[in-house]
Amino acid sequence: MIHRLPWRQLTHEKLRLLAAGAGITFAVLLQLMQFGFRDALYTSAVLVHDRLLADLVVTSSQYEYIVASAAFPRRRLSEARMFKEVDSTASLLVGIAPFKDPLTREEHQVLLLAFSPDDAVFNLASMNADVSKIALADTAMFDARSRAEYQPIVDLVRREGVVRTDMADRRIDVTGVFDLGVSFTGNAYMMTSDATFRRLLHRPEGTADIGLLRLKPGSDVEAVKTGLSMALPHDVKVMTLRQFAELEQSYWNRSQPIGFIFNLGLVVGLLVGAVIVYQILYTDVTDHLPEYATLKAMGYRDGALSLVVLQQALILSVLGFPVGFGIAQILYAAARRTTGLPIFMTVARAAMVFGLTVLMCGASGLLAMRKLKSADPADAF
Repeated sequence: MIHRLPWRQLTHEKLRLLAAGAGITFAVLLQLMQFGFRDALYTSAVLVHDRLLADLVVTSSQYEYIVASAAFPRRRLSEARMFKEVDSTASLLVGIAPFKDPLTREEHQVLLLAFSPDDAVFNLASMNADVSKIALADTAMFDARSRAEYQPIVDLVRREGVVRTDMADRRIDVTGVFDLGVSFTGNAYMMTSDATFRRLLHRPEGTADIGLLRLKPGSDVEAVKTGLSMALPHDVKVMTLRQFAELEQSYWNRSQPIGFIFNLGLVVGLLVGAVIVYQILYTDVTDHLPEYATLKAMGYRDGALSLVVLQQALILSVLGFPVGFGIAQILYAAARRTTGLPIFMTVARAAMVFGLTVLMCGASGLLAMRKLKSADPADAF
């Protein structure tokens, strides 16, 4: 009898069960959405970093994140090339530039990436295949995976081949497209040569925002990094490519409110779900105190009765999770279409949220079990 009691008590009050399921579904949905957007933030923040052809990265010692990179003297790359393990160097320039939509004539801010067309900078086929299209002065390429409002520009470039417009108060020809993606840093990326970049944004010669070092096969990356860090002046810092990406993600997680907001949303989701489950279980225990007292009089101990409440909590978590998961999948797809951000469900995330849901319901059950102590067998007679 006792093993059937959790399910029977839950299903006895249909509306109460529905309310509990809705509360847990909401908590699951909120957690999955917060995790999804947070992970999309971290993934999109390193879109550029993950596609760089480099073993080591050199930045200014004042580097914060990719848009606030702070320039350093490009001669530091020549000094780094003196190390026998360094096979080649390249530099990348990054900046925000005003871009006029050739169709609507509205002005947008785009994230501009620039490098020498002779250098291998990106591990991205769509960039490398058509890099000659930015070799001429005042030419640029547009990211085909920009947000939806920029897709008419992409279609126009693909149809016309060359589209003339304005950028930073200068005439420029958009000569092709490449595939990168959307990030929280920028809704659209463009790519141009370093010479064109300097003319557009009035950057002086002899500077770089990000330096890329490729080492000879078999080189000890950590040892070379340590040697370069000691040999180069303190106006630059040397990192591995992984450390460079982690620095970017750390900036968004710790230095920007958006990281805190996502983490706060996770906590709120857990608290909301926990409160709802606790209220449901506490009310259920209160309503059935006479029955629990009768079971105690029959010889059942507090431990066995507490297990009933914990089983109820587990049943609620199992019932509420699939619905929240299904709704989250639909919202993920809608968010991808609308924002272009890389929001995808992963097995690890689903398992984590399910685990958190079980813990949330279990904790609520433990709190609700305290009411069982007031079930006095004498009350049954």
